[in-house]
Amino acid sequence: MGPRRVLVTGCSSGIGLAVAVRLANDELRRFQVVATMRDLGKRGALEKAAGDSLNKTLEVKELDACCEDSIKECVNSLPNRRVDVLVSNAGVGMIGPLECQSIPVMKELFDTNFFGLARLVKEVLPDMKRQQSGHIVVMSSVMGIQGLLFNDVYSASKFAVEGFCESLAVQALKFNIKTTLVEPGPVVTEFEKKVYEDAEKMDLSEADDETARIFREIYLPYSKKVFMSLGQTPEEVAEQTHKVITAKEPPLRHQTNQLYMPMTALKHADPTGRLPLDTFYKMIFKHDGMFNATLGLLRMLRRK
Repeated sequence: MGPRRVLVTGCSSGIGLAVAVRLANDELRRFQVVATMRDLGKRGALEKAAGDSLNKTLEVKELDACCEDSIKECVNSLPNRRVDVLVSNAGVGMIGPLECQSIPVMKELFDTNFFGLARLVKEVLPDMKRQQSGHIVVMSSVMGIQGLLFNDVYSASKFAVEGFCESLAVQALKFNIKTTLVEPGPVVTEFEKKVYEDAEKMDLSEADDETARIFREIYLPYSKKVFMSLGQTPEEVAEQTHKVITAKEPPLRHQTNQLYMPMTALKHADPTGRLPLDTFYKMIFKHDGMFNATLGLLRMLRRK
């Protein structure tokens, strides 16, 4: 049948770039990768990382997930409009007190993180149904499973992604189309770095003094410790994504970071929601020593 065509979004950096390059360098040459990005002026890092695979098993195209015409133009440029695997990765982040976030900026985040996915799937799903095959792979997050402090809006967008895919997956199976939510925990990328740099300079004047103190003195330092202890590289996430795409029976959900699984397991352990809520509250506000000891243990496990 030849190589499967994979359309990947958000490939100018980070996870999208790493996934596109990993698939293009597949040892068995099973994939023809269409690596897309909104601004082709930022293609340099991807082309450098692609190396010898560039214009062989990897080609670069323009695609803006926030524009239906851009998506359609990109898909129309492909032979027979065929997309065997869609990897929806393009996304934006947001952290901070809710009082300091504007509604227009929240809408922009949802336009990329949720409606960007919806536009992509809406465009490729009919063709996948006609060909009776396909795999929709969505870069979600553990924050689509478990909400976290000061990640209200970002987490909400990932919860929306999870619900969308879980609902769609049932119908898709009827047409032999697989659906997978890839759920990374903390990933050390320029994307994450910029989110936290912006947060440190954030105007907190709309928040009360105690909320501003918690964000600056507790949340931001804790987050840095979590990234140092649990953070994966984009290449690690890409390797996990490659395994999901090449699996004979790909899962609906796949967490990439085993060290983070105990956190998300708390939610399933207690249907009332009290256990994870109380645990996170106590770790953050009452038992700083326990939090640091836990991260120290996880760092040791990661090294091993």
